Amino acid sequence: MTTIGVLGLQGAFREHVRSVEATGAKSLVVKRTEQLKEIDGLIIPGGESTTIRRLIDKYEFLEPIREFGKSGNPIFGTCAGLILLASEIDGSYDVHLGVMDIKVRRNAFGRQRESFEANLDIEGVAEGFNAVFIRAPYIEGVGGNTKVLARYDGHIVAAQEDHYLACSFHPELTDDHRLTDHFVKMVEAAKKTLAL
Repeated sequence: MTTIGVLGLQGAFREHVRSVEATGAKSLVVKRTEQLKEIDGLIIPGGESTTIRRLIDKYEFLEPIREFGKSGNPIFGTCAGLILLASEIDGSYDVHLGVMDIKVRRNAFGRQRESFEANLDIEGVAEGFNAVFIRAPYIEGVGGNTKVLARYDGHIVAAQEDHYLACSFHPELTDDHRLTDHFVKMVEAAKKTLAL
């Protein structure tokens, strides 16, 4: 059975566990680096990107997560997780994991009180997806291998590059599990390829 890890340092990881299990996959809350050996794909949830990074450093996750991705294992970053995956952050010289060829802008849609929901069409994944945006970033630019999956108000809010997936919103906060299911299918496909 495919096992999806959810980084459990901060943020809405329990909701991601529920969403993963709704797709029929097994989930594991990852709190120690050695648990990366037990999973086939990893979700980095929303939360506060600088807090998550501080905890990633504290528990020495940075290089192990990078290596997990470089080995071909899929990673899905949502909201703050998107910021952690990006190779460029607007207004910052520092990046976090830097594994995905995207440039992001933090809190691009405003603060907490400007949170909102929107219906999105996510290419190849879902039409009419109810997306929840909370202090959301957006993607300002993508590299040549990165496919734009969804836009809101002219801004890129979901993208995929090979086995990396990222979105600005919180798919785990609804009962629509189609984007999580898309990630699970990415993981299943990668698992077959890595087994060859």
